[in-house]
Amino acid sequence: MKDLEKHSYLGNGDVAAIEDIYTQFQEDPESIDPGWKQFFEGFEFARANYSTDGGDSGEFHAEFKVVNLINGYRQRGHLFTKTNPVRDRRSYTPTLDIENYGLEKSDLETVFQAGSQIGIGEARLKDIISHLKQTYCGSVGVEYLYIRNPKAVSWLQKKIEASKTTPSFTQDEKWHILGKLNEAVSFEQFLHTKFVGQKRFSLEGCEAFIPALDAVIDEGAKLGIEEFVIGMAHRGRLNVLTNIFYKSHGDIFSEFEGHAHDELNFAGDVKYHLGYSADVHTSSGKEVHLSLSANPSHLEAVDGIVEGMVRAKIDNRHKGDNSKVAPIIVHGDASIAGQGIVYEVIQMSQLDGYKTGGTIHIVINNQIGFTTNYLDARSSTYCTDIAKVTLSPVFHVNADDVEAVAMITRLAMEFRQEFKRDVFIDLLGYRKHGHNEGDEPKFTQPILYKAIAKHPNPLEIYRKKLLESEDINDGMVKQIELDFKANLQKKLDKARAKKDKIVTIDRSLGGTWSAKRTSTPEDFEKSPNTGVSKATLKKLAAKTFSIPDQFKAFRKVQKLFAERLKMFNAGKLDWAIGELMAYASLVNEGFMVRISGQDVERGTFSHRHAVIKHEDSEEEYIPLKNISAKQGKFEIYNSHLSEFGVVGFEYGYASESPERLVIWEAQFGDFSNECQVIIDQFLSSAEDKWIRQNGLVMLLPHGYEGQGSEHSSARLERYLQLCAEENLQIVNCSTPANYFHLLRRQLHRDFCKPLIVFTPKSLLRNPACVSSVDELAKGRFQEVIDDPDIVAETVRKLVFCTGKIYYEIVEQRKKKKVKGIAIIRIEQMYPFPKTQLSGIIARYKNAESYVWLQEEPGNMGAWTFMMRHFNEVPLEVVARPDSASPATGSSKIHQIEQLELYEQVLEKSFHKEKELKGLLSHFAKKV
Repeated sequence: MKDLEKHSYLGNGDVAAIEDIYTQFQEDPESIDPGWKQFFEGFEFARANYSTDGGDSGEFHAEFKVVNLINGYRQRGHLFTKTNPVRDRRSYTPTLDIENYGLEKSDLETVFQAGSQIGIGEARLKDIISHLKQTYCGSVGVEYLYIRNPKAVSWLQKKIEASKTTPSFTQDEKWHILGKLNEAVSFEQFLHTKFVGQKRFSLEGCEAFIPALDAVIDEGAKLGIEEFVIGMAHRGRLNVLTNIFYKSHGDIFSEFEGHAHDELNFAGDVKYHLGYSADVHTSSGKEVHLSLSANPSHLEAVDGIVEGMVRAKIDNRHKGDNSKVAPIIVHGDASIAGQGIVYEVIQMSQLDGYKTGGTIHIVINNQIGFTTNYLDARSSTYCTDIAKVTLSPVFHVNADDVEAVAMITRLAMEFRQEFKRDVFIDLLGYRKHGHNEGDEPKFTQPILYKAIAKHPNPLEIYRKKLLESEDINDGMVKQIELDFKANLQKKLDKARAKKDKIVTIDRSLGGTWSAKRTSTPEDFEKSPNTGVSKATLKKLAAKTFSIPDQFKAFRKVQKLFAERLKMFNAGKLDWAIGELMAYASLVNEGFMVRISGQDVERGTFSHRHAVIKHEDSEEEYIPLKNISAKQGKFEIYNSHLSEFGVVGFEYGYASESPERLVIWEAQFGDFSNECQVIIDQFLSSAEDKWIRQNGLVMLLPHGYEGQGSEHSSARLERYLQLCAEENLQIVNCSTPANYFHLLRRQLHRDFCKPLIVFTPKSLLRNPACVSSVDELAKGRFQEVIDDPDIVAETVRKLVFCTGKIYYEIVEQRKKKKVKGIAIIRIEQMYPFPKTQLSGIIARYKNAESYVWLQEEPGNMGAWTFMMRHFNEVPLEVVARPDSASPATGSSKIHQIEQLELYEQVLEKSFHKEKELKGLLSHFAKKV
């Protein structure tokens, strides 16, 4: 078989692979793929009959040329498809012409055994080519040969080549497809004529998306899926809501009419951002639950959220069975190619902490992004080329061929259920109007829009096809359209009759959130009791800080855990002990805890050690999973190096898990700006826009220790700027006990709020930052902590601060023997603890001055927030000078800046401590 190397298109690797398969065939014919078995049986026959002088004849060599041709169609056929409905495809070379494979036109009538490779047995070359063209170069293009799982490749190959990617639907199925397509097209046409100029982000040009979504849901339901979570941007969203989720046409028309609601302080959102959920019956009679996640204009931001929602449903309701729930993410061609979040989320698809059993990705490919041509929108050949990162198959489909669309989406769903991998459907259509209905696309794409103006819509194309095949008669189709539009008109008339109606906002929470309520301002005047009995704490500590004797842990970890247990038994605890005891107490009560983020198992600063590694193997021991037989689940996952994707995922997870403590920890707090979209568009505003609560906890290491501009500030000011209407909890704890109660409080209330915690770095090992076991056993989270070391009557100056600077200023007060200054810690900055603060201030009747102290520059940190919210007393500020950068990169200058803060607060000179002389005048300024 060495002569195979002469064939131009077969590489040496391919030749070697065929030789290996042939060797296997000779040893055991049943051990190889049936297609190859059939081929080699024919090969043996051909060699016996064609061989005249002990060598292989030209006819025999031609067999492998045909094999080469078949592989060419499998590998590159997608480049030569008829998938573009409105313009010619780009040209690619080399083509699939037979001459490029060493074959000639005279070979077309020759019968080749290679036909067995595509399931048609021995066949003439022209019939083999016809089969290949129909399979790989029609309305469907397939990319799959880069997949490294031979079973998946073989499965796809057989499915594709057996069907020739040619639909075969029954009469009833065709009627159903026609009905869904009519709903999609007629709905868009109705809105276009009745709400002229209003934005709706029409689906026109890709209406086949509705039959596609209908098909994938129906097929999934047949295969055992009970729930789907869908994420999509605004294009086509209204069509999906009415024709897939069956949201009332009247409700949608009312949203177009712009009815006012009864709460002036309720923001709401535009109609094409809203989420929805419904139980629907599929065409095959199955019942499934559908959820459409609310999404802002940030097109792909919802991707991670959908994955998190699905994973939570899998974990919470389906005992880890990912065959019962599936995510469907709908992309635009420009956004899937251009948005980095897509890559971040796709990389999660096979990670233990985040996988969901495979996602159905559907691209509504308009071949344009707002006004940007596709050639300017990406460097890759296809917008879906990112699928190759996770070796996921891609189906490119002409959106004008609605039967091909329905067939391929069913195949994609079948693949997902079989292999639990992502799959991509590139639905190639066009956008009939501009980016929105008031936009003029001919400004930027005049030639394309001339072609689109003349192009029939998919319903007209499909109707014509069915009429030609005599599957329907024209009168029946027209009647379907008339009846549907008449029903829409009736619903519109009814909606317009109520044009002055005031819409009542229903703030009740359903589903998994039915036990939760909306919070009130009074809820934040006093935290609930979250203490745990000392007897219980002692048992939990023994479990949390013990390592089984037979488990050989790293010696330093063994020593650390022994020291922790010894410290706890002595009645004291540091930050790590307080944190781990909070988790232990929650899981002991039956609550579940999930933590993820970069390096969270150990902790960025090596303080947590929630996962203990065996010294000589990959075995792990997680103490918090071994608290009791009836404990709640504890999970902790090191994430990949992503913030946007992972925070979105955890937000989505928390949105389906009101009774679980869901935590994301940043490696350093300032890295949270990588996920600003999630913070701005979801975390801080979802309750106001969409009446969606969420209890996600974000841990952001924060504090000025001379580490430079990137690892000092977690940008407290940005979070405080987002605060209103009790939407967030912003906290900077200063004691392990208060942190313990804070984490427990998150699950011991009957409402949920996102919790942003500015966590310490140096305090993790500060000997002054300790609490007593008694403080865990009794009490609650303290929003404000009074100065424990001073007599109130002697105080002339009150200093308010938050976080680790408290310990530094107290140390300097003691060192300098300063009298008359009390240091008050504001642990919770929002909701602002006005009641608690007023009670403490009232104790200091002789106070004459009031100072807000912060480490951050004056234009950052909490100062501007305090100016607006802290109006009980005339407040001055001591802070670093205003700065463009959060912190200096010089450790020496950092030390001098800290000394200046102490000096201004304590009114004592620190000149002797200043190592750099000449900088005093610069840093002495008060902001």
